[in-house]
Amino acid sequence: MDGICTLANDRVYDQLIALLNSIEAIYGQQIPVCIYPYDDNITQIQTEISRRPHVQLYDNQKSIQAWDNFARQIWDAHPTAKKSWQKISREQYYRFGTHRRYCAFDGPFDRFVYMDADTLLMSPLESIFTLLECNDWVVYDFQFKDLSHVYNISSPKLTKIFPLSRLQTEIFCSGFYATKKNIFTVQQREWLLENLRQGEVEILYEMAPDQTILNYMVMRAEICSYNCALYFPENVVTGCCVTSTHFQARDSILYDNNKRLTYIHYIGLSSQLFSQVCNGKNIDFPYREIFLHYRYLHEPNKRPQFPNKSKAYKTLENWATRILKKLGVMVEV
Repeated sequence: MDGICTLANDRVYDQLIALLNSIEAIYGQQIPVCIYPYDDNITQIQTEISRRPHVQLYDNQKSIQAWDNFARQIWDAHPTAKKSWQKISREQYYRFGTHRRYCAFDGPFDRFVYMDADTLLMSPLESIFTLLECNDWVVYDFQFKDLSHVYNISSPKLTKIFPLSRLQTEIFCSGFYATKKNIFTVQQREWLLENLRQGEVEILYEMAPDQTILNYMVMRAEICSYNCALYFPENVVTGCCVTSTHFQARDSILYDNNKRLTYIHYIGLSSQLFSQVCNGKNIDFPYREIFLHYRYLHEPNKRPQFPNKSKAYKTLENWATRILKKLGVMVEV
């Protein structure tokens, strides 16, 4: 069975609703969705999915605990991660819960597309699922333009573990990917952990904890991967990131030079911003109308009205620069 997965808690409730509605706009209720809980703050989500029979909340505690333990063991072996995290957070582990997307490897779908909660589906995913017939991992992003937010580029071990040619073409953003159930066996995970404990852990980039681990797992296990952004022909490939300013909206779908996007990723925008806008604060951000359309697809009477001029979230140049420096996501052209 094929399905779509995401990761969420109540902090990203508005974004989650928009994502679920965008999926329904494409598929109706014909494709099942599984939500993986970031933490136990899921009261609103539980209420919402009770009205959506095709959506389920993952509750396999054995699987969740196993992946929690897997992530802890990795970061307990890292020489500098906790010291870095102490500078910005009181939590022992930074953004702990992001790795729970890995539970999809144990989840209900034989093949699945994972989408972050801050994404919206713009096109059917048949072409992505078709690529899984000859690949075990499929992505569609431009993260390969910036290695520094996937791995620790100052580690001398990095190019000894992965040749530069692979680092330039195989890294990916963890916000959108397609793969298969049980792609990482228990034995394989133990092998990966042992390699990390033997010193390879220093190549991980601690400020993007789920992304760096996932890239390491896929690349170290030599899983056959395919990046649509690299291999689709020029007349087909599109951007996907909110930092691209040239997308055009038609009938609540975004197009890149008349080519329909597969998805739009609102990366770098805080969940607080979306909550503020949904609560009536008139803050503008790129493709806000697209987000609001899907957020209130089934309850248009609740959509906030903004009769006055909006306040810009940031000037575009400063906003994009901040995101690029913080997240390493290149603006697509």
